[in-house]
Amino acid sequence: MLVQEILKERAGAAVVTVPPGSTVAEAVEVLSARRIGAVIVSRDGKRIAGILSERDVVRELGRRGPDCLNDPVESMMTSAIQGCAREDSTEEVLQRMTDGRFRHMPVMEGDVMVGLISIGDVVKARLAHLAMEKDALEGMIKGF
Repeated sequence: MLVQEILKERAGAAVVTVPPGSTVAEAVEVLSARRIGAVIVSRDGKRIAGILSERDVVRELGRRGPDCLNDPVESMMTSAIQGCAREDSTEEVLQRMTDGRFRHMPVMEGDVMVGLISIGDVVKARLAHLAMEKDALEGMIKGF
């Protein structure tokens, strides 16, 4: 299964971004309102400056307390982004996410972001694919 199939499932789902210079508090408001786990930091919604996840915020809150919410997102975001391509396999992406211990990955075409997938999206797609394979095998065995 390919990342492209996940993007088709999520057709119409916009990638949520905040502009550089936003405060962490503003980004947290977006995370809460949208009920999402990460926002992309981008001026134009296509070129990525970084990604800020709920884990990043919680880690800094635990370390420094609520004063960190006034900081710009650039101070807390991850700027060394690992992206994937539409043609990457979900198995490969899942392994990279697991190894890197992150839950969100931008889908890139060159240096332009064309989507964002979460580990939940990948697991859901893999489970659906495995269920289809199981049904097909049962059908072959039972003669359906």
